[in-house]
Amino acid sequence: MECQYKYIGNDQIENTDLFSLREKGSEVERTEILKNNKPLDRGPYFDTSATKNVTSLVGKTAHLNCRIKNLGNKTVSWIRHRDLHLLTVGESTYTSDQRFISIYNKITGDWSLKIKFPQIRDSGTYECQVSTTPPVGYTMIFSVVEPVTSIPGGPELFIDVGSTVNLTCVVKHLPDPPLSVHWTHNNQEINYDSPRGGVSVITEKGDITTSYLLIQRATTTDSGRYTCLPSNANPKSVNVHILHGK
Repeated sequence: MECQYKYIGNDQIENTDLFSLREKGSEVERTEILKNNKPLDRGPYFDTSATKNVTSLVGKTAHLNCRIKNLGNKTVSWIRHRDLHLLTVGESTYTSDQRFISIYNKITGDWSLKIKFPQIRDSGTYECQVSTTPPVGYTMIFSVVEPVTSIPGGPELFIDVGSTVNLTCVVKHLPDPPLSVHWTHNNQEINYDSPRGGVSVITEKGDITTSYLLIQRATTTDSGRYTCLPSNANPKSVNVHILHGK
């Protein structure tokens, strides 16, 4: 095939968006010549692969991470949507609440909002905003949770005499699994080696810790208030009533 070439001098390259053609086998390859030999600038934009939902425990430092590409000389601010409060501008804090700190990572280009000792009231929407015209922003949902202890089926349980009592204690939203989970009966710690026998506990630790209290061949003396006491969370109680079947 006949291929026509367009020659562009060095003085033309800096001021043109034209392109040259060169033959490659049976194909014609298009080579763009950009102004000043620099890539086209699309302006600042956000890396949307970053998580938009962040959950933290009460009192445990949290980070909201915002990754920005092509920031240039623009400024990054953090805004709390609940009251439209400007928290930080650049690396400066613009609120009297010194728990909020802006941190810039020069290697990754990340701008993080550090929140120390977060409380339930800090939950809500936060925005990482870039000072373009008009401004562009990336919003995140921040949730602060506190440890929760529960015994499903409570607060009152009714069991037939002779049946097996199976109490389940579930502990969630802990920074670390509890070192131990104790059970009490009417405020007395349960003795699993008592002559009564048939009383055992199984505890499975993890992101969610579950402790199972099993009482076989229940009698009326097993009635009362049972309390689950995780070492690093609030206790939870249930009232068990052992009844004679009809």
